[in-house]
Amino acid sequence: MMTAPFLPAAFEPEAEQKLILALPKGRILSECGPLMARAGIVPSTDYADEESRRLRFETNDPMLDVVRVRPFDVATFVAFGAAQIGICGADVLMEFDYPEIYAPLDLGIGKCRISVAEPKETAGIDDPTRWSLVRVATKYPNVARRHYASRGIQAEVVHLNGAMELAPGLGLCRLIVDLVQTGSTLRANGLVETEVIAQVTSRLIVNRTALKTRPEVIGGFIARLRSALAEKLATPA
Repeated sequence: MMTAPFLPAAFEPEAEQKLILALPKGRILSECGPLMARAGIVPSTDYADEESRRLRFETNDPMLDVVRVRPFDVATFVAFGAAQIGICGADVLMEFDYPEIYAPLDLGIGKCRISVAEPKETAGIDDPTRWSLVRVATKYPNVARRHYASRGIQAEVVHLNGAMELAPGLGLCRLIVDLVQTGSTLRANGLVETEVIAQVTSRLIVNRTALKTRPEVIGGFIARLRSALAEKLATPA
């Protein structure tokens, strides 16, 4: 049995390769902007343009490029070394739990929560501590299974990537586990939060191998963001 050959992305010495910073598309991307500006990192002007077809962007640092990917993919890019550093939500880290990732900084942006929700008509009508099996729709199958397993409940997970709020009303499940910011989408679809599994903020993440092989440059990047956070906290709102 032969393994297909893997061609490295670059052939120059690692020390001469650019660092790649993976950023998530969407809401967190806009919140990253002021923090990166404080750290002296200025990407090309179209990096925040969701209409741009480009996915890789230069910065004012000739040794740093930014790539823009789906929020759930940031951790995968970093874990497998395609990007050395990234910014992603703690929800993604909880779901994938990659051992290759080190998360040195809580950036305090992208605040939301992973919650359990169900139709308001059924909320509170029985005792969850007496359940042995529950069907849950979620894009966080590992988080959901761990949460219910800790209570001795088997979670039958229906894996959806979106429109979770439709699932209970269409008879697909009893509960959903989803990311919640304001709760307005839940309310608009007749659901109520019944439990918060975890509070979520965005973290700076680093590939552990890259940190060992390029400690000065990656350590310097971490220090820049740490200083930017300290400046943000010291600045009156």
